[in-house]
Amino acid sequence: MKKILVSYFSASGVTARVAQKLSQAIDGDLHEIIPAQPYSQADLDWTNPQSRSSQEMKNKAYRPAIQNEVKNIDDYDVIFIGFPIWWYVAPTIINTFLEQYDLSGKTIIPFATSGGSGIGNTTQELKVSCGNAKLCQGRRFDSQVDVDTLKTWAESFL
Repeated sequence: MKKILVSYFSASGVTARVAQKLSQAIDGDLHEIIPAQPYSQADLDWTNPQSRSSQEMKNKAYRPAIQNEVKNIDDYDVIFIGFPIWWYVAPTIINTFLEQYDLSGKTIIPFATSGGSGIGNTTQELKVSCGNAKLCQGRRFDSQVDVDTLKTWAESFL
């Protein structure tokens, strides 16, 4: 049986709730990606071009530091990686997470939350950060997604 990790970054709690449901649905271990410098409301103001999140997303090479890590990443075969959509793609902290590990031979499956944006080019933009892992096409979910929908979707990869 494959060992599954559900790892996520959540700025407002929406992605965290979806990740928790997914983890329960597929019996995966849950891991929150915690930024070394927490995001304030002002940092997350996408309408302000000078906000921290706006600046990070303008610079595709930027990699925000992460406070924690998965100690036993080698134990996992499949990693579901969750995040909110920022500027039609994953926040750059997701690249930080993916690039800090040797993911060779693992399957990476993105899932996202958003108030209205689709997942866009996220999968293609994450490919460079996944090394020799198999990166699957991701999917966006709304905040009210039910456990059965998540389970059916996730099991299509397992």
